[in-house]
Amino acid sequence: MIKVLIADDQMMVREGFSVLLGAMPDIEVVGEAVNGLEAIAKTRELRPDVVLMDIRMPELNGIEATRAIVAVDEGAKVLVLTTFDLDEYVYQALRAGASGFLLKDASARQLADGVRVVASGDALLAPSVTRRLITEFSKLAEVPKLPGVELYRSASPAGAGGYGELTERETEVLVLIAQGLSNVEIAERLVVAESTIKTHVSRVLVKLGLRDRTQAAVFAYEARLVTPG
Repeated sequence: MIKVLIADDQMMVREGFSVLLGAMPDIEVVGEAVNGLEAIAKTRELRPDVVLMDIRMPELNGIEATRAIVAVDEGAKVLVLTTFDLDEYVYQALRAGASGFLLKDASARQLADGVRVVASGDALLAPSVTRRLITEFSKLAEVPKLPGVELYRSASPAGAGGYGELTERETEVLVLIAQGLSNVEIAERLVVAESTIKTHVSRVLVKLGLRDRTQAAVFAYEARLVTPG
């Protein structure tokens, strides 16, 4: 069973997601949180496999909560909830360590699939949405801040020029990750086995000191390996 914690200050959202996920045979909602502080506390207490994290919450917002959770447990999986067009802060949440994001109007199937993807250790990078999100926010010189939140700067030990350590093929794979392609799609594009791409992805993450594909995509845009537009 995949254990899920739902963090959102709106009761209707929490209850709705709880009902939808609870109907899945392989998913169990183990708790709910109404703000970021409670999300941190319940994550420590309940040890969920995935935290569904809203961004705009009282006491402590989802960005700071995500950062705190990931800082304590690098293996923590946080799936950000967003209305997309209204949340200008999703990019900051991804940089803070979230494994991906999910639109609040997602269907029951999309919600469950998103939880499964993140729980499996992969990042939720849907090309049709993620590419647009990262492209738009990478254009901004400064992302708007939530009240009391300092802009998060990448803590990657690689730095902006660290991609020089990558081989030509690894750099190519990194660019394709940033464009939202899956391992299967990258393998087809480069005409190699999927297992080979998995190896390249693992090496990219290790060399750049990144935790998952989401941070790899963010890094590629910040390093200007991919040009927004």
